Order: sequence, then structure tokens, then C-alpha cells
Amino acid sequence: MQEGALRRRVKRELERLETVFGRPRLGRRFSPLDELILTILSQHTSDVNRDRAYASLRRAFPRWEEALRASPSDVEESIRVGGLARTKSGVIQAVLRRILRDHGRLDLASLKSLPVGEAKAYLRGLKGVGEKTACCVLLFACGQPAFPVDTHIHRVARRLGWVSADATPAKTHAVLADLIPKTRYLTAHVNLITLGRRVCRARAPACPQCPLRAGCRYAALRRRRARADGLGTRPTLY
Repeated sequence: MQEGALRRRVKRELERLETVFGRPRLGRRFSPLDELILTILSQHTSDVNRDRAYASLRRAFPRWEEALRASPSDVEESIRVGGLARTKSGVIQAVLRRILRDHGRLDLASLKSLPVGEAKAYLRGLKGVGEKTACCVLLFACGQPAFPVDTHIHRVARRLGWVSADATPAKTHAVLADLIPKTRYLTAHVNLITLGRRVCRARAPACPQCPLRAGCRYAALRRRRARADGLGTRPTLY
């Protein structure tokens, strides 16, 4: 599909998702540092466990200075409910040490005034912070035009044909950041995750209920596979 046609298609499909799922609004906006720690805790766990771990961490250490001075075992114990507590506690304390060294205080408010590329580069230079985490901090806490791609969005984009079927997460980040209008980043991010969780699941996707099924490459492959089953051939799915 030519680039112009793909852009028009993406725009139409994002508008369709807005019709179905609405235009989400942010609730409480965290500070950039709070959002960073929250997103670190979200890695490889559910939103529920992430929120529980964050609440437990803040109860134990109401100020980030306290978390930095605490023993690694105490920080680890405070976030155990979120999973991977030893790894995440080490990342959190390393990040806090680096921020204090760089800024003289535990505060990342200066990211809001930096060009998005510079702000992202700083965040990605922190231990354990990748593209998705950096983009989450910039989009949700700084109001910067950054588009985070999680596992749901990566899967949906590949199945829809917005990116190639063998695209890496890094490639999907780059392509979607260009394809999706910056003014739609927040809505698109939330609605694509909703689609991935409710409908376009990794296992047992509910293609007949998908609002984007008409143009979906994956749904078309499943239909062809269903027809081919009767002939003893099965197209490869992804």
C-alpha cells in the first residue's frame, strides 16, 4: 500500500476506534519522575499489580529521597506485589541516583521544556528505560508528542498491516510515530491498547467483533485459513 493511502486508512481506522471507544481523558497527571517510576513498575505485569506496587512503594517511602536512602531489600519488599521486585528495585534506586547526580535534586520537571528528542534521549540514557517507558513519561507527564508502543499496540499494528508482519517493536515505534497524527497520540495509544486487550487478543482474537475487521490483514488470513481447512491447507498466521 502506498504511503498516502496508508495514512488515509490509518486516519479512518483511528476515527472508527474513537467512535467505538471514545476519546479518553487523563485522570490525575503524575509528575515526570512519578510517571517514570510508575512505568518502570508496569514492566511485565498487569496494571492492577503495577498500581498496587506503586501505592505500596509510596506508603513505605512518601518522598523519593527516602526510597533512595533505603536499603535495597526494603525497596524490594515494598514493591513485591508487582513482580520482578529485585530487578525493579535496583532499577528504581539506580535511576534516582542518576537523577540526583544530574539535577542536584529528585525532579524531572525540566523535561517539559526540552525538545522531545533531547528529553527522550536523556530518559533512554537511564538504567532500565527503553523507548516505551520514555515515551510514556513524555506523553502522559510532560504533554510532549511521543507515541508509546506496548505489546498490544505492536500486535494490533502488525495484524492490521500498518507495519510489516515481521516488524520489530523498534520499527513499530518509528512507523507509528510518523503515521499517527501527533494530535491523536494520546487517544490512539489508549484506544489501540483497548482494542488489543478486548478484541485483538494474542490468543483467541475476536475478529468477528472487531470494528476494524473489514480492512484487517490478519482477519482476512483467518478467513482464508478457515476456508482452506476444508482443503487440507492452512495459511500461516502471526
